[in-house]
Amino acid sequence: MNIIDGGVCAAKGYKASGVYAGIKDNEAKKFDLGLVFTEISANAAAVFTTNKVKAAPVLISMEHLSKTGKTANAVILNSKNANACVKDAPATAKAMCSETAKVLGIGTENVLVCSTGVIGQSLPIDKITAAVPKLVGKLSDKGNSDAAVAIMTTDTVKKEYAVSFEIDSKECRIGGMAKGSGMIAPNMATTINVITTDIKIDSDLLQTALSDVTEKTYNCLYIDGDMSTNDTVILLANGSADNEMITETDEDYNTFKKALFEVMKNLTIMLAKDGEGASKLLIANVKNAPSFEVGKAVAKSIIGSDLLKCAMFGEDANWGRILCAIGYAPADIEIAPIEISFASKKGSIDVCKNGEGLEFSEEKAAEILSEDEIEINVDLHQGGESATAWGCDLTYDYVKINGDYRS
Repeated sequence: MNIIDGGVCAAKGYKASGVYAGIKDNEAKKFDLGLVFTEISANAAAVFTTNKVKAAPVLISMEHLSKTGKTANAVILNSKNANACVKDAPATAKAMCSETAKVLGIGTENVLVCSTGVIGQSLPIDKITAAVPKLVGKLSDKGNSDAAVAIMTTDTVKKEYAVSFEIDSKECRIGGMAKGSGMIAPNMATTINVITTDIKIDSDLLQTALSDVTEKTYNCLYIDGDMSTNDTVILLANGSADNEMITETDEDYNTFKKALFEVMKNLTIMLAKDGEGASKLLIANVKNAPSFEVGKAVAKSIIGSDLLKCAMFGEDANWGRILCAIGYAPADIEIAPIEISFASKKGSIDVCKNGEGLEFSEEKAAEILSEDEIEINVDLHQGGESATAWGCDLTYDYVKINGDYRS
């Protein structure tokens, strides 16, 4: 498996673009409308927010996937406005799809739609329909970066990742783009993700792979305890690699799933590192758990502790907050055998053994915690499974960002 450039355009047969449609009110005219397109109809899989309040784009995309039998050719995306919880939202989401379909010359139901941004404000559909011809005209197999920028809201950097791998001696590729900085919990994120691959794979297996990998990547991401109305991960497979169709959970399926995990894991890390106001990436590694589910629950409980996040911002090795978070995790575990350590590029230090504190150098601990990537390692000594969760520290800037988010 090799890391390659190209994001959503890394796989064969995909083009993308991004334009400024005027949804964002800024002098720099940063892109706010994006498009991903494959001329060859692709099998499609998706995971959506589990919030009871679902934005119109989520509902329309779900409807289109149901009607087409899980196939799609295009995804149109906008930032700054979530198109959620307003009366005209469904009509606006449908209009985004129909206008894109008309210009591309495909069926409306072959277009999926994603929106991200402020909830409860009408999306100016006239600006979007006016921009769609330019958006389609800009489509390029080098347009991945423009599309990745177009979905950014409070993100400080665009997020892309792609790899190549082999199936049936054929080079296959998979790549994706993501956005998200806040409203990330308990599952996924305020995140819009499009992932593309050129392999041939049964649509049901594609969905199985996406759901399984989401559980170990995006669903192990935690920023601030809120869940968005718009969370969406879309995976397209257009078959351009010309491998033998994958119809079973065999070696080829496992090879693809490993590549999908590699892309989604790295996008997850990028999302965690770019959490709103974040200065540190936090990684909670839990090993020797009785099951993956228990390990995941413990890891996410640690990453989700606001007190711990504040301690990491302050470079304070307050390991008691970790043990406390483990103690209220929704999992059946014993506290007595637990060991805890901190690690970074500056080294590692043990702070807890057998559920009790150890003597350690506060100066060495502070040095380790001064890095911008911190690992919190927990050994439960209660099984053989492991899990990892990703998050970030809690800083003054988080409050500043969310205190005037709509302005």
